[in-house]
Parts: sequence; structure tokens; C-alpha cells
Amino acid sequence: MAAMQRLFAGIELSDEAMEDVARLKAPLPGARWIEPDNLHITLRFAGDIESRVAADFSSALTEIRVEAFSLRLKGLGTYGGATPSTLWAGVEASSQLGALQRATERAARRAGLSPETRAFKPHVTIARLGRSRDVALARFLERNAHFASEPFFVGRFVLFSSRPRVGGGPYVVEEVYPLSGGLGDYGHLDDGW
Repeated sequence: MAAMQRLFAGIELSDEAMEDVARLKAPLPGARWIEPDNLHITLRFAGDIESRVAADFSSALTEIRVEAFSLRLKGLGTYGGATPSTLWAGVEASSQLGALQRATERAARRAGLSPETRAFKPHVTIARLGRSRDVALARFLERNAHFASEPFFVGRFVLFSSRPRVGGGPYVVEEVYPLSGGLGDYGHLDDGW
């Protein structure tokens, strides 16, 4: 049986944006804060896939041609409805980010992955919420309602791997894909593909 890998395409945050998010960390009952090095914007989650499909996905990602751009984190929110499970930082709207996400979706389909059915809502997960108290969470969101990072340059995107069934990292960069006009070398990290 072929080895399975949990992979996703994403954007790394700049050091400055990681620091901006890290400054939000505060005592919040039930919150498990994501380590700054594991903060990212997911473009396309591939899930647990066989090595052959992983190689096809990686190959398709090398064909993406999108211009480098700037992003800014802005606003906070939660997922999970009445019992929030995730605290996130939003990402300011960007046509270039949308183009990159659509390109990663096309690459995933070329590799044989099922189409993503959920709408793309760019965000950075900053904490997992266990039994958080509604009052404390509401106060935190109110106190940080105007959160925004400084704009940061996105000159590449990457293919991350993670351990199965572990949310929040650690994540490993498996491949690096430069954007047009971006910085950074394309590199294949040898992992046996």
C-alpha cells in the first residue's frame, strides 16, 4: 500500500505579520494558540493522499503563473457557530490572492483530487478553542476588533505537509513555488517523490 501524505498548498506569513498575530496572544480560557511558525493561509487542502497523487499535485503547482502581490491581515472572527472551535484573523480582499487560489484549485483537479465544495474564505487560524467562555471570547474580540497587520509581500507559495489528524502543526515546507516577479528560488526538497 502506498504511503499517504497530508498536504496542502498555502502562503507563509512574513515575520512581521507573525509578530502582529503573536501580540494578540492573551489569557483566553480554553484557547490553544497556534505557534507563530505554523501560521499560514491555506490555498487548497489536499488531505491524506498517496505519493503518486502528491507528486502530480506538486507538478501541477509548478505550472502556476501568478504575479507576486501584497497582503494584509485584517479583522478577527470565529468558526463554529454557537460553540466556536476556531479563532481566526481575516485576510483583506485581493484579486491576486483569488487568482492564486483558483489556480491551486485547478492544479488539484488536474492531479485527480475532488473539487473543493466550500467557498474560499482566506484566513489565518490563530487559536483552537476548547471550552472557551463566551464572555471572555466576546471581550477578546471586542478588544481586538481593529486588528490589522502591516501589508506584507507574497513572492511565493508553498506545499506544506502535516501529520495526519493533528491540527495546528507542526507543518513542513515540502516545495516552494515562486510567483512572477517574486523572490525566492524554486526548490524541491528531496522526500522520495
